[in-house]
Amino acid sequence: MSDHPIILDSVRLAYAQTGCDPIRMTEAFVIFRFPVMQCGTTVQVIGDKLIYENQLISSIDVQTGPDGSITRDSTFIFHARCIYNASDFLPVQVEVFLPPTPAPVTQAGPLRLELRIATGRSYLTERDYPVVKVLRDPIYMEVRILQRTDPNLVLSLHHCWATPNANPLEQPQWPILVDGCPFLGDNYRTQLVPIGSELPFPTHHQRFVLSTFAFVDSASQIALDGEHQMSTASMALLYLKMHVWVPLGGGVYTHIQSILEGAI
Repeated sequence: MSDHPIILDSVRLAYAQTGCDPIRMTEAFVIFRFPVMQCGTTVQVIGDKLIYENQLISSIDVQTGPDGSITRDSTFIFHARCIYNASDFLPVQVEVFLPPTPAPVTQAGPLRLELRIATGRSYLTERDYPVVKVLRDPIYMEVRILQRTDPNLVLSLHHCWATPNANPLEQPQWPILVDGCPFLGDNYRTQLVPIGSELPFPTHHQRFVLSTFAFVDSASQIALDGEHQMSTASMALLYLKMHVWVPLGGGVYTHIQSILEGAI
C-alpha cells in the first residue's frame, strides 16, 4: 500500500470502539471486516449521494536514548470514502504526503575534511540536492581527508551524533557512534564499512551506514523541525568528532581533533 515504513500491528480504525480488530494480519497486509454502519463509520446524504467514511491510523515506535528520542516509522493515515449513487461506486483514493527535502550542508575542517553521501558507485554533489530519504532508508556516509598525500596520516572517528538544530551541544541528541563503535541502544544499529585497498590512501577514509530517522517530541511523538517546533517532517544535523593521527617519527603519533557537520 505504501513505501513508507509503518508498523502493521499498530494499524487500527480511528473512531472504533471494542470489537473492531482486524480479522487477518500478515507481514504484508492487514484486513478489517465490519458492518458498514459500525466501527466508527460516518454516513451522510448530500444531494442524491449516500457517503460512508472511515479512517485507519497507525502508531509509531519511539526509541528513547540518553539525550533524546527518535523514530524510523511513518504515521499512516488512510481515509476511506464510499459514495453510492444508485448502483455506482467511487473507488477508494489514497494520498501519501512526502516530507520536504533537506538542504545539503558541507563544512570543511582545519585539514580539509569532507563528509559525503554515496549512491552506488558515485557520490552526491551539490547538483544532486535536494534529496528525499524515507524513514529506515540506508544512508551511505564517507568521511575523508582532502588534499593530502601522506600515507602515514590516519583518520579515525571518535564520536558521531545528530541533533535537530545547528547547535551540536544542545539537546535532544541521538548518538550514532560512541568511541568509534555503533551506538548499542539503537534498534537499527549503524554499520561500519571496511575500507578497501583499491583507494590510493585507505587510511584517509572512514565509511559507515546509518538508517534514516526523524527526531520526535518525547511526549507528543510529533516530529521536530530545526527550531524544536512541532512539524510534519524532520531534518537532523550530523556531527562527527574525529582524530587525524600524524606521525612524529620513531613510531610516535600525535593527533589533531576536528568536528565536521552535515545534514541528513
